[in-house]
Amino acid sequence: MNKKSLIGFVVGIPLLVIILIIIILMNEPEPEGISRGLACKSAALLLTDRESLEKMPDNQKQQYFSKQDQSLWYAKYMDYLYANGYLDAGLMPADKETAQGFLTYQEAESLAEALVPGSGTNIHAGRKNKSKHITADEWWNLFDDLKKALDKENQIKTMDVLLYGTPSNINPSSVWTAYTSEGTFGFEGISLDSYIDWEIKILVKGNEIIALKEVVSDSVTYKNVWLTAGDNQTFQVHFGSVIRTFPLDTSLGQTEDLVNNLADISLKRGNLEKVTLKKKRISGKVLAITDSYIEIENYGKLKFDKDFKVYRLYGQFEERSVTDILVGYDIQDFVVAHGKLCAALLVREFDAKTIRVLLMNTNFQSIFHPSVTLSSDTGLTLTYDKETVQVPPKAEVIIEPSDERLKSGRIVAAPLEKGGSIQVNSINRSYGTPTYGGTIEIRKDSDGLLLINELYLEDYLTKVVPSEMPDSYEKEALKAQAVCARTYAYRQIQSNTYSKYGAHVDDSTRFQVYNNLPTAVKTEDAVRETYGKLLFYGDTPIEAFYFSTSCGHTTDGSVWGGDPAQFPYLDGSLLQDGGAVLNLSTNSDFEQFIKNKDYPAYDSSFPMYRWETTVTNRQLEEEITEVGSILNITVVERGVGGIVKKLRVEGSEGVMTISGEGQVRAKLGNKYMTLTKKDGTQMKNFDSLPSAYLAIENQGVDEKNITTFHIYGGGFGHGVGMSQNGAQTMAKEGKSFEDILQFFYHGVKVCEADSVKE
Repeated sequence: MNKKSLIGFVVGIPLLVIILIIIILMNEPEPEGISRGLACKSAALLLTDRESLEKMPDNQKQQYFSKQDQSLWYAKYMDYLYANGYLDAGLMPADKETAQGFLTYQEAESLAEALVPGSGTNIHAGRKNKSKHITADEWWNLFDDLKKALDKENQIKTMDVLLYGTPSNINPSSVWTAYTSEGTFGFEGISLDSYIDWEIKILVKGNEIIALKEVVSDSVTYKNVWLTAGDNQTFQVHFGSVIRTFPLDTSLGQTEDLVNNLADISLKRGNLEKVTLKKKRISGKVLAITDSYIEIENYGKLKFDKDFKVYRLYGQFEERSVTDILVGYDIQDFVVAHGKLCAALLVREFDAKTIRVLLMNTNFQSIFHPSVTLSSDTGLTLTYDKETVQVPPKAEVIIEPSDERLKSGRIVAAPLEKGGSIQVNSINRSYGTPTYGGTIEIRKDSDGLLLINELYLEDYLTKVVPSEMPDSYEKEALKAQAVCARTYAYRQIQSNTYSKYGAHVDDSTRFQVYNNLPTAVKTEDAVRETYGKLLFYGDTPIEAFYFSTSCGHTTDGSVWGGDPAQFPYLDGSLLQDGGAVLNLSTNSDFEQFIKNKDYPAYDSSFPMYRWETTVTNRQLEEEITEVGSILNITVVERGVGGIVKKLRVEGSEGVMTISGEGQVRAKLGNKYMTLTKKDGTQMKNFDSLPSAYLAIENQGVDEKNITTFHIYGGGFGHGVGMSQNGAQTMAKEGKSFEDILQFFYHGVKVCEADSVKE
């Protein structure tokens, strides 16, 4: 090779390399962009949420897409941005082709500027890049900046989830629905199908995924899932409400070994690699449920596994929650592994045979007792720390928090003879020292001792009915009360209000007053003659609210601020034959009604049917401190039957609104009041008004600058459900207990407890 050729070769090779690099760079595909629809969805979710957009009435929507494209997933997000001035229809037209195309730098800059002025400069698009596609990474970086400015309440969350299903592998399922270890989410416009059985990091607002941030792992283990049989070659895995089918590999075990068991299943890149069965089960009465453990009779306190599950195995299989585990019952088995509770298996239907009642101290001031004294005419057995000792008849047992017998946490006292009772000498009730059937459990707590009376529900009711309704009342009224009390108790047992203390209810007015008055033959007969009967709406026991006396009209279930549609049987009516509904929504109409002391109604003969009182602004200011000197009080909203739902209080330093019947009664009532009842008798020391069925008259200011308000009211209680005194009148007129109940609770039926369908 001559010198000239050598020089050409040496120079030519690097030149060729450079040319090749230029060609590669020129032909390298642009980084993947982001669709305009998805970018607009993420922008809209900085300001609102998917649920709000979908619930917006059509007459309030501004629609920019054609009618045929309105159903496309991105239309609602882009319409929202157009309507609120964040999107320019000239720059980004409202059509399918535009929405599905890639977002440009210019469009991203314009959208960002509209959302947060000044943020668009972060893109640095430049003239040459304005029409080019912005990369997905650049958009999400910009989105993070917008989020810092707009998501002040941190409603957008980053979550790590295990993705176990989308419509591609779950049938049937809703479109754009992702089933994950953290719940069910929408994922409109995002590609997730290829990440099933992977752990991913997602950006979420409400129940909608905004973005797939990153892949965390291609290996997942689903903990504490339930296995059932498929066909001969498969088995099924229950992920919450979703069922997936997996091929049966003999290396994993035989079908009969796998099914109807709890397990951890491990997958890598979607392929099943391992099934770890958890077969150890225990059962026993649940004594307490807290946030960290369940106490089970004979097993003590067992902590929850991090992935603890609750499954209902009887009837239709269903995943439930911890609140479905009932204290005082052994209707569930528990799966245990490594000393922790992995799952509760609900194996039998709840039968409401027993109830556990927290006994409060004297005057019902607290559930905690400094000490406890027990005795029994028949003698007692005390069980503690796996020991049982007997106590002679009438001998007292005194238990202090420091008692050595409480070292295991509890003592259970039972009558020595069947049918005997236990006297709690350390508390008093209206009739004196109370006695209780069933057992008394003494539990130690950091705040004192807890007393829990466990007994049959029917026996409990025999001591509720006379405490809630006088035994002098008509038998049919007492029977109506018994059915209400039973239904109410049934619901309360399932509510788990006191589960951390191992009880269902307490014995105060917070639930139903229990054993504050002695039992009577008449009330016991009312319970016995309605044995097991509950009030149902459809297949569900109702919320059987009741109260003392009406003003002549009941109200609906919205009185506490909820949705009345939740309680269709509580819609309020006039207490007359036929149960019409009066329109008492205006102050003038209600005032005319409430000032009529003789308006005909079932309750009209009772003293609390009408009452009135006066109160001064100075007296009210002890409770209402937010507005300075009170100048005027006005009812601004009334519910069904005229009950006050909102009050406007005007003062020298501002205006406030009092909402809800309970708050209205509490804020307007005070210790100085004297209430004059319909029969002329008076009632004092009444800190809360008897009801929120009231009208207020401002009687002006005196020479001492004191404003006096006269209040006309009617009824005693919240006004929802059955009026007890109304029931008494109906019974006197010959109505049966079923007639009474169906009058006050519309559309209900009276059925045996075993009619419940879960």
